[in-house]
Amino acid sequence: MNEHASHAHHAHHSHPPPEASGSAAPVPAAPGTVYTCPMHPDIRQDHPGNCPKCGMTLEPLIPSVEEDNSELHDFQRRFWWTLPLTIVIAVLAMFGHSLGLFDSRMQSWMEFVLSLPVVLWAGWPFFVRGAQSVANRSPNMWTLIGLGTGAAFVYSTVATIAPQVFPASFMSMGRVSVYFEAAAVIISLTLLGQMLELKARSQTSAAIKALLGLAPKTARRIGANGEEEDVPLAQVHVGDLLRVRPGEKVPVDGIVAEGSSALDESMLTGEPLPVTKRPGDKLIGATLNSSGALVMRSERVGSETVLAQIVQMVAQAQRSRAPMQRMADTVAGWFVLAVIAAAVVTLLVWGVVGPEPSWVYGLINAVAVLIIACPCALGLATPMSIMVATGRGASQGILFRDAAAIENLRRIDTLIVDKTGTLTEGRPAFQAAIAAPGFRDDEVLRLAASLDQGSEHPLAAAIVAAARERGLALARPEQFDSESGIGVRGTVEGADLGLGNTALMEQLGIDVTPLASRAEELRAEGASVMYLAAGGKLAGLLAVADPVKATTPAALATLRAAGLRVVMATGDGVTTARSVAKRLGIDEVYGEVKPADKLRLVERLQGEGRIVAMAGDGINDAPALAKADVGIAMGTGTDVAMNSAQLTLVKGDLRGIAVAQELSNATVANMKQNLGFAFLYNSLGVPIAAGVLYPFTGWLLSPMIAALAMSLSSASVITNALRLRNAAFQDSDRQR
Repeated sequence: MNEHASHAHHAHHSHPPPEASGSAAPVPAAPGTVYTCPMHPDIRQDHPGNCPKCGMTLEPLIPSVEEDNSELHDFQRRFWWTLPLTIVIAVLAMFGHSLGLFDSRMQSWMEFVLSLPVVLWAGWPFFVRGAQSVANRSPNMWTLIGLGTGAAFVYSTVATIAPQVFPASFMSMGRVSVYFEAAAVIISLTLLGQMLELKARSQTSAAIKALLGLAPKTARRIGANGEEEDVPLAQVHVGDLLRVRPGEKVPVDGIVAEGSSALDESMLTGEPLPVTKRPGDKLIGATLNSSGALVMRSERVGSETVLAQIVQMVAQAQRSRAPMQRMADTVAGWFVLAVIAAAVVTLLVWGVVGPEPSWVYGLINAVAVLIIACPCALGLATPMSIMVATGRGASQGILFRDAAAIENLRRIDTLIVDKTGTLTEGRPAFQAAIAAPGFRDDEVLRLAASLDQGSEHPLAAAIVAAARERGLALARPEQFDSESGIGVRGTVEGADLGLGNTALMEQLGIDVTPLASRAEELRAEGASVMYLAAGGKLAGLLAVADPVKATTPAALATLRAAGLRVVMATGDGVTTARSVAKRLGIDEVYGEVKPADKLRLVERLQGEGRIVAMAGDGINDAPALAKADVGIAMGTGTDVAMNSAQLTLVKGDLRGIAVAQELSNATVANMKQNLGFAFLYNSLGVPIAAGVLYPFTGWLLSPMIAALAMSLSSASVITNALRLRNAAFQDSDRQR
């Protein structure tokens, strides 16, 4: 994960994008902060500003816990300081003549003076963005707002300063009609819409801020002399000894050096049950130490920690573009040009065939067309859904690498699963000790574990751990030899012991016939079997197996119910693979497959027209994970697997796939709703603003109403996207 993030980070700086200037004076960002656009993630720069493509305010790639609200405060200041002026202008325009307070020419001058600060100060950021859109040849909502309000203000200013240049037909109530109130009200409403949007957008990054807020600010470091001090997290280095007291959070990733405790890892895995940690066990930074005192040795700090990598993945996914969004972006660009053409046609048709004053009607309706057709809702439709969905997924322990994964996951019909670490725990666990006549089961386990204390083999570790769990008193081996590939020999409590496979027993001249059939049964169930010889006689056998995860049967049942074809592909022996598959009801099994074979299996299924997801946890799964339509990595597995996959299940629980599929369905439905709403709104709004209903109903759409509708359309799209935060998924409750 981190390699990918690091690579991406360098890539942003090697090709600097076009400069963009902001309207607000933002708080200086942390050094190295990269800013990007929610709608155009390809825009990256090292300072705040506006997107050169759509004019939207750029956001930090990784939001900080201390939020920078400088632009929101700037817009609030502009809005509240000029709102009284806008209200006075609107009242004058509506009732000034009937109140008779001023003559008509004086009223025009009053409106002009009052509107100057509103248009030129409060509206200045919008004109800057409109000019940038023209300079960057990227027409957007600010092109329309700049043109619309600019046209209304310039026309009204000329009508006030030099009314004699207009024909008599433009006169109304003793003056040339002016529309300062339209320009002022549109700017005030656009500011209000921007304030609502900025507040809503800050909620979409709430998931990342919540993750960032999990990390403690300090760590308690134990010095070489045994003295302890609290140091800032940034000063913790790999290899430091740190004390974690009850009720404190683990500062960084590492391993337990001393003590044992139950840790609450729910904030990262979604698993509510505490996990017991003993010396040698791994600790994840930001998890909560609930009971005992621990001393840990730090192994990963800074951007290397699991939490930092999760934040990086969530941020990367939030900023990526879904295929549906690329379509919306293309449509939005052409849409703006079509709207400008529609506004010109509206002006000409009204001017030529409309009722007097026809050109005034033409100008006002053209302005209404420009304002109401703002493509902001269209542009926001998909990024908002993606940002909320990735945050929601992260809270469930489901990390999407990119938006395409969210869109594609609902389409998968075939799931290839690795066995070890995906269906099973991925580490050997003691299964059974069976004694030969004259020995007891516990005695067989005790002697084998005593001898195995000298071995570093994973199977030996499982036997020793099982004996200690049962409270068996282990003796120290007086002599120990490892017979490469066949077992171990030694002396325990004066008795010569041998522990290993049939080949070792043959070497020692031990007859294993009494337990041979039982050994075959255990092997058929997928277990590794070792015989124990003591004092020249067969003492018994021990079976060690990789147990199936407790959650696997329920997960597979859910996936099959969703119509998925489940295929197992594992590097393990065919007998073991078939035994596990039979227990889990998987019909299609491939054993002893190499990484290249898994890759070919994915390609073959894709060639049959299947949409393939691959779930795995190891380095050997990486090629297949990268090739699959959706690669799903177990968070309990290797970094290489997580780097190759588009989706990571933090807990390594396959039930997460069903939840992720439901999230995928809900997100795509949400995006379609947003796009449908935006298209419907514009297809109805533009003709009404152009005045097509006027000949039949006498209705015209004021530019002020158009501006309000434009702001509400953007707010409604964001509000609809935020509904995903509270969407209910059938498996999520069971998973938690």
